[in-house]
Order: sequence, then C-alpha cells, then structure tokens
Amino acid sequence: MAHKKNYIFTNKEHPQKGIMSTILGIISAASIALTLYFTFLNGGSAQPRYGAAALFAVLFAAAGLALGIMSKMEPDKYYLFSYLGIIINSLVLAGVGFILFAGAYGI
Repeated sequence: MAHKKNYIFTNKEHPQKGIMSTILGIISAASIALTLYFTFLNGGSAQPRYGAAALFAVLFAAAGLALGIMSKMEPDKYYLFSYLGIIINSLVLAGVGFILFAGAYGI
C-alpha cells in the first residue's frame, strides 16, 4: 500500500524587517568583535576610531532590535529571522554594556 503524501500550501513568508534585523545584528556583532580584537592588538589602548565604530554598532543594534520586535508583531509570518535578530542585537547591546561597565569599574 502506498503512503499518501500530505502537502500543505501556505502563503507565509519571512518578514523583511526580521531579515534586516538579523543582518544589522551580524554587522554589529562583527564590528564589536573587530573593535575588541584591534584594541587587544594595540595593547588595550583603543583609538578614537574604534570608539566611533562601537558607537555605530550600538546604533545598528538598537535599530535592529526595534526592527526585530516590529517584525515579530506581524501576523502569519515565519519568525526565525525575527527571533535571530532580537537575540543577536540583544547580545550585542549587553556585550557593549558589559564593556562599558568593565571599563568604568576596572574589572
């Protein structure tokens, strides 16, 4: 007896805001990682351009977090990229917060 295949056709798609949120999170995480790496190579002394790159990474992460939350509110969508964007951008913002805390209190 043959196995009957069940196909479910749907018009769901990934929200563009969620994809953009994930892309901004990856860019922000890469910028912070490179900033930390180059600061480490420089003996712990950060140049002003590294601070500017970290500032832009924080702005990108904040925008990505907002886009991720907005895309999660859209009905009948796949939410993979929304969740990825929210998680990555939250981790970037928490990481920068930890860097600032560690710098202020000398951890």
